[in-house]
Amino acid sequence: MKEMGFVDFFWKESVWLPPNMTWKDVQPTKEGIYTEFSDLLYPLPLAVFILILRHFCEKNFFKPLGMALGIKDSKHLKPSTNDVLEKEFHLMEKSREYSINFSQLSRQLNMTERQIQYWLKKRKLYGKPSTLTKFCESGWRWLFYSSAFVYGFVCLWDEAWFNNIRHCWYNYPHHDVPKEIWWYYMIELGFYWSLFFSQFSDVKRKDFVEMFIHHVITISLLCCSWTCNLHRAGSLVLVIHDFADIFLEFAKMANYTKFTTLCDCVFVFFTVSWIVTRLAIFPSWILYSAIVEAPQLVQMFPAYYIFNALLSVLLVLHVIWTYYILKIPYRTLVVKEKIKDSRSDSDLTESEDT
Repeated sequence: MKEMGFVDFFWKESVWLPPNMTWKDVQPTKEGIYTEFSDLLYPLPLAVFILILRHFCEKNFFKPLGMALGIKDSKHLKPSTNDVLEKEFHLMEKSREYSINFSQLSRQLNMTERQIQYWLKKRKLYGKPSTLTKFCESGWRWLFYSSAFVYGFVCLWDEAWFNNIRHCWYNYPHHDVPKEIWWYYMIELGFYWSLFFSQFSDVKRKDFVEMFIHHVITISLLCCSWTCNLHRAGSLVLVIHDFADIFLEFAKMANYTKFTTLCDCVFVFFTVSWIVTRLAIFPSWILYSAIVEAPQLVQMFPAYYIFNALLSVLLVLHVIWTYYILKIPYRTLVVKEKIKDSRSDSDLTESEDT
């Protein structure tokens, strides 16, 4: 009896396909009506193209736009060398509970307390991306999310599964892949691969770990759904996830350009759209249908449980991010004085990333 190799074991039909089905049953016809695993190679060179396009857009469009709106093209310079303050800075960075004795340092260094605070703020900002860099990054993401959402919405508008999600499971896995949906998937997957590659050089934000997990989960979800021909449900996940991000990136752009009123209005709209799409529509429409309705219409198989598990992890990330999002209006409205005081003594302080 021939031993089963790793490749044969990995691609066991009992794992990836409903019971009593073989790979021959879902082989693409001349019209190419089924998804192919080899298609997942296309997003990799596409990710490189997207990174090049991003660089072009940031340099030739968003950078001049940011400067025209009053953002200075300046880098954060390192303050003058001071071994004592450098040591204090590292102690402060290592522990938030560490308290600096400004009066003692003032006597020791023959500096005023304000000069010490100014030095520490410059040291904290040193090496961090400038406001213009953050504006360009948010501008690129706003452009992509806007374009992707409009394209995805137009592609899905006339599809049966957009109006009745049960069509994601009727006659599964014999679902054709329209050419525009094929491109929608490839472009989105290419974009998330580009984020995966660039996340280590992009602006480091407080939710770096969550974003790293999100990129891995999203790429895994797209690859899994494509392999199992679950592109109908996958396309619905994509289109509702892009919507709120449009307003998040636009709010950041308004914040960096100090259009405070515009930033606040857009952020409110973002918060509402986030809660509606990520915490209402996603779990009650897509996740509910995948977990409750699909088993009534499709015989379950291991890869499908993986697909549902990845959707569930996304929901957990949504809840975590909702906590971060709601903290912003809470801190602004309830702890307003503390925030104002912490930012009032130097124009070097940059707005915090959301």
